[in-house]
Amino acid sequence: MTWDFALILLFLAAVVPFLGRRRMQRLLAAEKTSKRERLRLYASTVVSQWVAVTVIWWRARAHGIRAAQLGLAVPHVALAIVVTAVFSGLILANQVLSLRQLALNPRARQGTMAQLASRIFPQDNEERAAFLAVVATVAFCEEFIYRGFVQTIFERWMHFALVAIFAASAMFAVAHLYQGWRGILSTLVVGILFSTIRWWTGSLLPAVASHFVADIVAGHLAPKRFQELKSNPSL
Repeated sequence: MTWDFALILLFLAAVVPFLGRRRMQRLLAAEKTSKRERLRLYASTVVSQWVAVTVIWWRARAHGIRAAQLGLAVPHVALAIVVTAVFSGLILANQVLSLRQLALNPRARQGTMAQLASRIFPQDNEERAAFLAVVATVAFCEEFIYRGFVQTIFERWMHFALVAIFAASAMFAVAHLYQGWRGILSTLVVGILFSTIRWWTGSLLPAVASHFVADIVAGHLAPKRFQELKSNPSL
């Protein structure tokens, strides 16, 4: 493995989780966030993710890695379309069901993710428009970074797809350290599914679409659900 790839992997495995956790701890420490703070958070997320993708793309191309090898192609169009539709539908159903189950689990309303959601999810139409840009950015950039770059590098290095799938998923999960151990485990499971589908189809399309659906549904439905619960705790 080359020195620049090693540095990128080290940054993703150590620095990204640390910065993400510190940022979310600051948000949780605040009683609430203002509209300006949320918009600033959205903007910084978009910029940082695209900077990371640009650096990774630059170094990957410098070493002769083609776009198709990073998942930026659709070698089996029919398969990719079917898998995208089915998996996105399952993700949508899971997100809606998870939000409904909040009513059955009062403790979940006080959990880390619920507290973060109340601070970072959009509250009006202007914020929703900005949040859409964030979700589109995160869906593409995170899939490119972990399912595209990390998975490809480990597969080229270890010559074993299963190791690459687990390594990419583990790094993706650790990047969500701020969600706590339960969040890390659930993200690991999702990551393994996404990585397996990326390996199976040869494309990032299904994972990007499913990632987008998961985040956009949570961002638009969760605030409304939390508001309903706040107004009527007996729900």
